[in-house]
Amino acid sequence: MLVQKHKNSNIIHQGIIPYDHKIAPFLIRNVLFQHIPKATQHIYVVGIGSNQINGDSLGPFVGTLLQHKFPRHLTVLGNLQSPLDSSNLVSEFTKICLPQNSFVIAIDSVLGSKNIVQSIVIKDGPILPGEGLGKQLPAIGDCSIMGVVLEKDFQDQSTLFHTNLHLIYTMTTNIAKGISLAVRQFFQYPPNYPIFL
Repeated sequence: MLVQKHKNSNIIHQGIIPYDHKIAPFLIRNVLFQHIPKATQHIYVVGIGSNQINGDSLGPFVGTLLQHKFPRHLTVLGNLQSPLDSSNLVSEFTKICLPQNSFVIAIDSVLGSKNIVQSIVIKDGPILPGEGLGKQLPAIGDCSIMGVVLEKDFQDQSTLFHTNLHLIYTMTTNIAKGISLAVRQFFQYPPNYPIFL
């Protein structure tokens, strides 16, 4: 997906969070809390991307950190062991029968405008996987979390292979912590319930 927005003083309040902000997980939790309907009984996290391309590994990496975390309230689809990428996303996701009152958070790496590169963007509504690379895949999610890993360069798509792993790791851990905090609070787990295994 290609994301383009302009910087301003309210950037965090608009769901655009610097990837290494010192309280990024709490900011992510706060934004997610605004999007999750009160009647939600189960949350699905769909980690979209490849385990073979640095810049495209964000979704599966988040999935790996969150799998088995809140088994009664959170289901993860797509992780580093079993990624959901352009080759299998449609076939695998359509196998899932989502129960009523479920909420789907889609996570993917994206290319964006220069002023929001290295940001985490959270928005209401689905993500269009592969849009920034010209791929046509179905929209997924009730809410989207996008890691803007690189500036969109129509001339060179190979830069995804060489994305800084520190950037991906930091984005991944902050997103996973933010989702975990949101799930813990939404479903009223004890405040000392660990957000990571």
